[in-house]
Amino acid sequence: MTEIESAKKTPAQPLPAPEPPTATERPSSTARLVGVDLARAVAVFGMFAVHTGPFNPFPTSGDGVGTWFVWLASGRASALFATLAGFSLVLIAGRLEPKTGLAGRQAKARIVIRAVILLVVGTALAMTDFGGAVIINFYAVFFLLALPLVRLRARMLAIIAVALAVVTPQLAYALRALLSESVVNTIDSYDPIARLSGVGVLDFLLTGFFPAITWMTFVVTGMALGRLDLASGAVRRRLAVVGPALIAFGYGVSWLALRLTGGAEKMMAGMPGMKDFDVLKDRGAMKDPGMAEGSFDLPVGGGLWGPDAWGLLAAEPHSASTFDLVGCIGIAITVILCATMAMDRLPWLRRLAAPVIAVGTMSLTLYVGHILVILALPGEAVTPPQSASFELLLCFVLGATLFAGIWSRFFRRGPLEYLLNNASKLAHRVR
Repeated sequence: MTEIESAKKTPAQPLPAPEPPTATERPSSTARLVGVDLARAVAVFGMFAVHTGPFNPFPTSGDGVGTWFVWLASGRASALFATLAGFSLVLIAGRLEPKTGLAGRQAKARIVIRAVILLVVGTALAMTDFGGAVIINFYAVFFLLALPLVRLRARMLAIIAVALAVVTPQLAYALRALLSESVVNTIDSYDPIARLSGVGVLDFLLTGFFPAITWMTFVVTGMALGRLDLASGAVRRRLAVVGPALIAFGYGVSWLALRLTGGAEKMMAGMPGMKDFDVLKDRGAMKDPGMAEGSFDLPVGGGLWGPDAWGLLAAEPHSASTFDLVGCIGIAITVILCATMAMDRLPWLRRLAAPVIAVGTMSLTLYVGHILVILALPGEAVTPPQSASFELLLCFVLGATLFAGIWSRFFRRGPLEYLLNNASKLAHRVR
């Protein structure tokens, strides 16, 4: 999780931080970057909801607002984070004009340094009960894989994102189907990261909770957004159409296809019933009833919904189908566009939302902090914690907003953001 601070701040987050505005940028660029911080704060709160809120995979009209918010955030908050990660990569590599020469090499060095730090911090967190549900070590891999793309223009990045969304879910399914437990165990036995934390290179690329093979779609989409002039009315109008259209296509076509083919019934027949859900959740068995308590790793051979090929038509959270990717991208585009336009058009809202915006500017600190707090809760041995509730979620949201609001009055960056910023200065030695 990372920040994009206002032009008055120089960020340093898990997602690469922006460069100070250049003389060629319009004055309103500051508001647009603050809008991205606001969007990131929404993603932070969404992550809190997934980890601490009252989750129900089958919400009904009788469920409370908290349950529906958690359901809405599931999978989509992390997708928004990944999209913002791509946006921030472009801010480091040169927004409208990619950096070249020495500046370009130093920008790539900054990205590599941040990736290394995120890998270390994320691996340490993965050694806890959170396991494969920690996303920042996956971010490290996303950053490295995106390096060859940082000089591409928006159009080419958009084309690559579309290709990834269409091809990679089917490719990932085929590759996972070829894997056996013995092959995975052999690969992991030679992987020092997997031996250390249980989440290694194979998880990062293919079998984990946020596999790069499909999740790079979000990162590349964010890079394409970062290369667009969000101050342009024409660009905004196009995005205002594209975002909702992708949402409608991703979720609408998936819903229709599953019901016309009978896939919905077949998928539901293989899922745990509501009476078994609490037991499965307590055992950490949402993905595999035979898994150890607290584990978040995915079973070999399939995504969250198992190895059944019907999952390729689903648009459920973390199903990693084309429809899921398209729907999540539409939501990310819509949230980013609404946040940036609100900061441009409503100065009073910017002042009112200052503490919330501060949450987005220190998202690495708050992400790591919220995991440590969850692990420190009395009697909690699994994640989400047994005490998950709307009240607990509200405490996390208010606590993070209060901390970020107070801290930002005295310091330019969050505690862990200082670490990233200072470490990134080593990139200036690149020649």
